[in-house]
Amino acid sequence: MTQPEPERKPGNAAEPDRGGRPGETPHETGAGEAGAGQGGAQAAMPPMPRPGRRGMDPWQIWLHRAEELASGHVPDVPLPAWLRKTRGEARWPITISVAVAIVLQILLPPKFTEPLPGFLLPALEGVLLVGLTVADPLRVERAGMAMRAASIVMIFLVTLANAVSAVLLVRAILDGRAGSSATPLFATGASVWGTNVIAFGLWYWEFDRGGPIRRTAGIRRFPDLMFPQMASPFLAPRDWEPHFVDYLYLSFTNATAFSPTDVMPLSRWAKLTMLVQSAVSLAIGALVIARAVNILRT
Repeated sequence: MTQPEPERKPGNAAEPDRGGRPGETPHETGAGEAGAGQGGAQAAMPPMPRPGRRGMDPWQIWLHRAEELASGHVPDVPLPAWLRKTRGEARWPITISVAVAIVLQILLPPKFTEPLPGFLLPALEGVLLVGLTVADPLRVERAGMAMRAASIVMIFLVTLANAVSAVLLVRAILDGRAGSSATPLFATGASVWGTNVIAFGLWYWEFDRGGPIRRTAGIRRFPDLMFPQMASPFLAPRDWEPHFVDYLYLSFTNATAFSPTDVMPLSRWAKLTMLVQSAVSLAIGALVIARAVNILRT
């Protein structure tokens, strides 16, 4: 006898459905297929970075580039002009600046040039300026001990004459002998202050990295004064290098802010020179302005 087939109860049967395995429900089968599809997509996608993981620090990249630049090995960046041999800068900005300083010294009242004759130091400065201009008229390219000595002596005379005038001006203000009019006092103070800016600009220009002749030769790679274009060579033109106007601007900002602004002194002589200039500018400016304000009030 044939026995009747057992009655199938819903939920107990394990029939295949839509190609599934026995015991799998349609929902489970679809989830498996979806999981398999997501797994394939994940396998095709690139691995995502882990949470909290970053790329290389931009400052590390900049530091690496700076080290390569200092050593002269930068494959994708040309060597800047201040690190290689170039032509000398134009002579006329230096000539005009020294001529302005001489005129300012001549225009000072006689009581601020004593005990020296008012024309003596400016005349010597003019002679040296004419000699340097004739010997090297267009560009600062002529080397030699005589040229370097003449340039240093000229700058020293400009500084000495202005120092004498500054000391006499400060003494006159402290002793109450500066006069009772504010206009001449302001004119004298501005003249001494402006000559001070020119004189220290000449010193920075003359001694940074061994002087203008050595700078054009690209001999010294370590600067005494760090300009922004040196710290960020990728933001400056390839042919940029510091000229006298840059040093004059440095002197002006140091005399007005009494501290470094965008140009940083690296060597000790540069730091001490900027210190002296700031002290002189502060003394002249504070005393002249205070005395002039006092005169205006009375």
